[in-house]
Amino acid sequence: MSDLDRVLAQAPSTLDRFRLDGRVALVVGGNKGLGQAMALALAAAGAHVCVVGRGPEGLQETAEAITSLGRRGHSIAADVTDEAQVERMVGEVTARYGRIDVLVNSQGTVHLEPTTEFDTEAWQRVIDVNLKSLFLCCKHVGRVMLAQGRGKIINISSVRGFQGRAMDPAYAPSKGAVNQLTHSLAIEWGTKGINVNGIAPVFTRTAMAAAALDDPKTRDWVLSRIPMKRTGELDDLFGPVVFLASDASDFVNGHVLLVDGGWTAA
Repeated sequence: MSDLDRVLAQAPSTLDRFRLDGRVALVVGGNKGLGQAMALALAAAGAHVCVVGRGPEGLQETAEAITSLGRRGHSIAADVTDEAQVERMVGEVTARYGRIDVLVNSQGTVHLEPTTEFDTEAWQRVIDVNLKSLFLCCKHVGRVMLAQGRGKIINISSVRGFQGRAMDPAYAPSKGAVNQLTHSLAIEWGTKGINVNGIAPVFTRTAMAAAALDDPKTRDWVLSRIPMKRTGELDDLFGPVVFLASDASDFVNGHVLLVDGGWTAA
């Protein structure tokens, strides 16, 4: 068969490769913001989705929204900085669904303060939420995916994983570490059928970012840095997360996809 014949035979399946019908996705931080948006995008593409949050806020509503899209939605309250709770979470998901095909780590927090005054407990909290919990989720979900021989892991980073900033000795370093953990896991598990990638958004209009973006001075500065002259919207994450969760990205591994309107290119 010639290259043309082979590609011609495969081309009609292009859009089907983005479908997630029957897949099981676990979205940590899926009760609000970016995680909630990505959970609904995965459900719309066909996946059953379990969302996890530290507290009950938004969990049940998100699970019901997933169910309204015709998928099986479920919610779990867990503090994923606690390894015992991560193990319980993974056990509950596998007991309910029998497998985990997609893991999205969207948990995160930020604290900004001059470094010489930076509260050490706040620093540790940022590292625990942004990095330790992500490692724990990858570790325990990774065991399930290794046993399956297949899986997609998507770690949510930030443009700050590529750039430092003043008064940020915690958030930016934690996201840089997320990028490197993504690379390391992609190398370790790439031959095991598991793809590990990341998404790095820029300022996206969520409740957490609203205070900054509603300040005219801050908003004008942000827009001056983005060539597309707008901030991110939640639906800007739909395509990237579905792509990285689907068969369409089977040969994409160890990549952190910038969704930043050109911020890091400028």
